[in-house]
Amino acid sequence: MTKPIVALVGRPNVGKSTLFNRLVGEKMAIVDEVPGTTRDRLLGSAEWCGVAFDVVDTGGIDPSEGGTAPLSVGSADYIKQIRFQAELAIHDADVVLFITDAESGVTPADQEVANILRRNQKKTAQGVHPPVLLVVNKADNKSLREQALVFYELGLGEPYPISAVHGTQTGDLLDTVVALFPKEDAGDDTESIKIAIVGKPNAGKSSLLNRLVGEERAIVSPIPGTTRDAVDTQIIYNDLPITLIDTAGIRRRGKIIPGIEKYSVIRAMRAIERADVALLVVEATTGITAQDAHITGYILESWKSAVILVNKWDLVEKDSYTMPDFEKRIRNELKFIDYAPILFISAKTGQRVDQVLPLALRVQEERILRLTTSQINRILQNAQDEHPAPSHAGRALKMYYGTQVRSDPPTFMIYVNDPKLGHFSYERYLLNCIRKQHPFLGTPIRLVFKSRRDS
Repeated sequence: MTKPIVALVGRPNVGKSTLFNRLVGEKMAIVDEVPGTTRDRLLGSAEWCGVAFDVVDTGGIDPSEGGTAPLSVGSADYIKQIRFQAELAIHDADVVLFITDAESGVTPADQEVANILRRNQKKTAQGVHPPVLLVVNKADNKSLREQALVFYELGLGEPYPISAVHGTQTGDLLDTVVALFPKEDAGDDTESIKIAIVGKPNAGKSSLLNRLVGEERAIVSPIPGTTRDAVDTQIIYNDLPITLIDTAGIRRRGKIIPGIEKYSVIRAMRAIERADVALLVVEATTGITAQDAHITGYILESWKSAVILVNKWDLVEKDSYTMPDFEKRIRNELKFIDYAPILFISAKTGQRVDQVLPLALRVQEERILRLTTSQINRILQNAQDEHPAPSHAGRALKMYYGTQVRSDPPTFMIYVNDPKLGHFSYERYLLNCIRKQHPFLGTPIRLVFKSRRDS
């Protein structure tokens, strides 16, 4: 099951980023007194009472056309984009926290944000989705907590007065949030191999999906962000059931909002979490962008296998050095996922598209590969013989034996004298030694050092 998502929305400078930082336990969001500091959505992981979930911090929804001077940065389009990303977060979230400011009281902007939230809610068999909790932040004393009652006029139910800075009453709020999460869907298909198609807007994800399934399943348009909703497509390939998860999905042409796809990070995250293998589609005409690197980071953090597809290869002027030079650039810019195979394709012409699924299935086979304990210990012994672990404060890491404790992804437990002596550089060396013997194509490998005394 994918983790539930909690979206923090509200007008600028009500403390969304401060609450975000408290929930995820680290200062990921920039906190500033200037309204509008958080301009793009941030996503972090949190946990409460043993329940893991993701938190999304959005830029403030400013219902005015022009916004305040610090927010507008010269154009109303900037305000529109902040509003769009917040509306997307509302669309994707399981629970929405509408953040207001106890010190300011109810403002016209709060009223407008409340209207936006109501417009984006839908009635379902389980109730209204997504549920919205009205959070009155900066209620740092008893007087301000009592004044929170005036927020009833927003018509969104009981106000929850908190202080994000001091953590006051955030526990009670989280108890309510966790209780509102949807129950696990036991009917989710677990038999098929799940392959997610991810990448930045206009990289050709929908065109690739259509080529793979052999029909016009997803609408294709040259306008970035044409398609927004994730769509699963079931196919049978060489007698194997496969679920293709398209993070672009289907969206009617008449509903296109320029720039809105830029903020569809949540869909990529959810697709990656559900997948066994992620197909990262990058655009040959632009090369690796910051957004490509961010999505690759999500794949790595989720411990998923990956294939890098360089699409629109038909549009690149080529000579005998073009492909190796391009691959070298990718390896340099995405060096943290250097084990992922690279395939140059054209979804438009069909060039090498017939190699995509065979390569993805090969990567999936590597993902579930298990090594015997004797194989692992042979690799570890040879690694120590060739390059002993460096000493620290007169002590060196000693490896006694190792075993593979799970696959999907491959995870190796290595019993040592002291796990604190396992420097990351020596861990990388051991990973390279394992890959020399068994490449685990496209798949991350996890090493865990454990004290033999704790076994």
